[in-house]
Amino acid sequence: MMSFILSTAIVVFVYMTCVFLMALLRKDNSVVDVAWGIGFILVALLTFFLKPGLRWRHILVTGLVCVWGIRLALYIYFRNKGRGEDFRYAKWRKEWGSMFVVRSYFQIFMLQGLLLLIISYPVMLVNQSETGGFSVWDVAGIGVWLVGFFFEAVGDFQLSVFKRNPGNKGKIMTTGLWRLTRHPNYFGEATLWWGIFLIALSVKNGWTAIIGPFLITFLLLRVSGVAMLEKKYANNQEFLDYARKTSPFIPWFPKK
Repeated sequence: MMSFILSTAIVVFVYMTCVFLMALLRKDNSVVDVAWGIGFILVALLTFFLKPGLRWRHILVTGLVCVWGIRLALYIYFRNKGRGEDFRYAKWRKEWGSMFVVRSYFQIFMLQGLLLLIISYPVMLVNQSETGGFSVWDVAGIGVWLVGFFFEAVGDFQLSVFKRNPGNKGKIMTTGLWRLTRHPNYFGEATLWWGIFLIALSVKNGWTAIIGPFLITFLLLRVSGVAMLEKKYANNQEFLDYARKTSPFIPWFPKK
């Protein structure tokens, strides 16, 4: 397993360094958001082909990660196209001044590479394991993954349709899945990784894979997802009214 992790870490290091150089040329660190989903695909495919004697569970987990990663990368690419650098990176560009290049490399690209590796651990674990027969954990994992993928993909689609309407400029999305949770896309992303974890429980030492979904859930809730976005709207009265009656993360019926 250690050789698996080491080989994957080297590839991810080279990959994120290349993405960093691309960001420097484009003067836009937002490219790392597109690279995020592609990075998981890279890890899944690399570990898939590193293990001789492929099994059906290897194909299953690798396929699920690739479907998720491709959809996410394409969505972010088309969402960001022509919009310039994301507000987070633009803010850091100003704050970091002359240290921007160095801090960007380590605090954005290398850090995301490290996080990507840790979150991908369930995939590495499954792909290096000898898999047995179909288990109840596989059924549960596929079901949970499908729920998560539905919330993320449909939530993103509903939001993109809402934003394309000029009449909604500056307004808050409060319908569809966004009526049940303020962040259906973030909830979906965390949930589908819990599905991958459940599948990993079918292999030896599968319980150790919990680090992956735990980390992505923590990041989405406390660091880069929910916390950062809601801070942006802290002074928006429409959002505050919406937040008072809508679940922050786990979908539930809105308060009256």
